[in-house]
Amino acid sequence: MLNLALISSAGAYIDGTPAFDTGATNGDTTFKEIPIEVEESDLRFAARGYDPSAVQQDANSELPVARLLEFEKNGIIGQLNPVYWSFCGFIPDAGRVVDELVPKLVERVRRYEVQAALLVPASVLCHQSVGLVARGLELAGIPTMTLAVVKEIVESVRPPRVAFYDGDPGTVSGLPNFPEHQRRILDEALRLIEPMDQAGIRKLVVALQSAVEKSRGER
Repeated sequence: MLNLALISSAGAYIDGTPAFDTGATNGDTTFKEIPIEVEESDLRFAARGYDPSAVQQDANSELPVARLLEFEKNGIIGQLNPVYWSFCGFIPDAGRVVDELVPKLVERVRRYEVQAALLVPASVLCHQSVGLVARGLELAGIPTMTLAVVKEIVESVRPPRVAFYDGDPGTVSGLPNFPEHQRRILDEALRLIEPMDQAGIRKLVVALQSAVEKSRGER
């Protein structure tokens, strides 16, 4: 995996720049392109449809830049793309996602010549939006892995590759301030990209292991 793209629907944007329009009835189909060097303290989140308390404590719960940079250092991935993409995934009209968001986002991702993309939804409805983005990327020849905690929606939208576990919206890439939980989710999901040459949903085992650790206070 030479160059991994990260795409999050948590509505992240840089403080001092225009926020996403969380009041738009049909959702906001714009996106932000954010350099990975931007400090977590400089990020804000337009959290429509999910509880932002986790990302306010630890952005890696939805935007696992720090964990992926660790993976780059350890050789699990070749490199994390120098920018990542964020949008506000609470978009009720799926047609607008397909017609407005997906083509423009796919064009930007392709410009960076990424070899694979990790997609992280935030809210329940985000699972639909992210699944449609994943399908668009795959049609453009970019393999994807979508993290998921709402199985019925990804079963309906059918993104090509899904790593599912029993988690909660707002913490899809791991519990806040629990880096080991985040690492296990991401490591297991990313290792499934290449062997999953057909569409499908794989259940991650990380939740059970982490629950045991949590009960023992091993966090």
